[in-house]
Amino acid sequence: MVALSSIALMISAMLVPAASADQVPGKDEITGSPNMHHLANIPKQGPLAAPAAYGSDWAFKGRFAFGGNYEGFTIYDISRPETPKVVTVVHCPGSQNDVSIAGDLLFLSTDRSMSDDSCQAVPKPATDKTAWEGIKIFDISDVHNPRYLKAVETKCGSHTNTLVPGKRGTAYIYVSSYSPNDTYPDCLPPHDLISIVKIPLKNPVAASVVAEPVLFPDGGNPGDPPDTPWPGRTSATTGCHDLTAYPDEDLMAGACMGDGVLFDITDPLKPRTITSVRDNENFAFWHSATFNNSASKIVFTDELGGGSAATCNPTVGQQKGANAIYDIVGEGRHRKLEFRSYYKIPRHNADNENCVAHNGSLIPVRGKDIMVQSWYQGGISIMDFTDSRHPEELAWLDRGPWSDNLEVLAGTWSTYYYNGYIYSNDIQKGLDVIDIRDPRTDKAKRVRLDVLNAQSQPNYFDE
Repeated sequence: MVALSSIALMISAMLVPAASADQVPGKDEITGSPNMHHLANIPKQGPLAAPAAYGSDWAFKGRFAFGGNYEGFTIYDISRPETPKVVTVVHCPGSQNDVSIAGDLLFLSTDRSMSDDSCQAVPKPATDKTAWEGIKIFDISDVHNPRYLKAVETKCGSHTNTLVPGKRGTAYIYVSSYSPNDTYPDCLPPHDLISIVKIPLKNPVAASVVAEPVLFPDGGNPGDPPDTPWPGRTSATTGCHDLTAYPDEDLMAGACMGDGVLFDITDPLKPRTITSVRDNENFAFWHSATFNNSASKIVFTDELGGGSAATCNPTVGQQKGANAIYDIVGEGRHRKLEFRSYYKIPRHNADNENCVAHNGSLIPVRGKDIMVQSWYQGGISIMDFTDSRHPEELAWLDRGPWSDNLEVLAGTWSTYYYNGYIYSNDIQKGLDVIDIRDPRTDKAKRVRLDVLNAQSQPNYFDE
């Protein structure tokens, strides 16, 4: 663990005028729409700075941002967004090291087979029964000195995690994982389940797996044959990639490889499928999901190419590697998901830039459905999907290509709106802070949160 409270390595960049749809910014050049203002950057630090130490997900609490990284996580003081500071770097290898927060606890996903559950572990083959993957729990009551408390092993590890608040001082972590194999003793097919970890918040060392509900008793989407030509192949469903809960509505959206699902989580230990959809024509990999604030729509993302391919080009087109917007229609257990439209960034990226729909969150404007989102090297896009049949881009920012090839993953992984500002966790560049100044979004600056876990959506306006 490296304390870096006195270090704030800032890189300023001048925002140049907006580019045309086919104009690609140069290396280290930041372009964007006139309403997007790049305020600050802090590069990745210490053992988290290597090219293979990818920046991943975000969680926020008070004046602090917690940035996941394949080698651990970084705590930033964002009380002054124009001049953020590194507070602490925690070195704890794990991949992806997605993060969630409840109270003074931070939950870290490990989706790499490791020699043990410590932060000193090294990779170990998943074929070895003694290898470990799962959830790590940290006490972050002192942000200058986070303490590792407990580990909980889960089947197939934890690719992502979703916080679901419970009653009487408990919280639940829904663990998403996938890609089982007959040679993996702790990750055997069909793996059509999720792991639910119960955490007593006042006694987190008692955390344990309390349920493993099967979400796809019919086996889920069988997917397309392996020889299906690129870019048309749809993944078989062997687990879920990401789950987004909306606790106030007892709902959850599942992005589960070959299936998009709406769940009822009234009983958090027994998620019940309300309805599901498939799109074998245009969706290759159902990756993540975001509700609108009234829980009447869901934006699903398709991570075509696993995030490592150049898909924002005329060859792939605007309906693959995109968002798909669905309206939730009907009531109660009779609700259905009805497709309305696709949305993909309107700019073409170069063939040396990995670009596809990725993680984002709502910008809370009452009466509007507006979302900010990462597109890897496609940059950051703000989408208005109030009219779900005709989404439009309101703003964008692009950092330009990382290199002249696709050998190293790059671009923005997660971009979330928190208390008036946009925070991007760039895979290679670290923390970026952006200010959106636009009459259509300015009212969102009045909305304040104490905590934000993007995969556990808050109800901003009690709708």
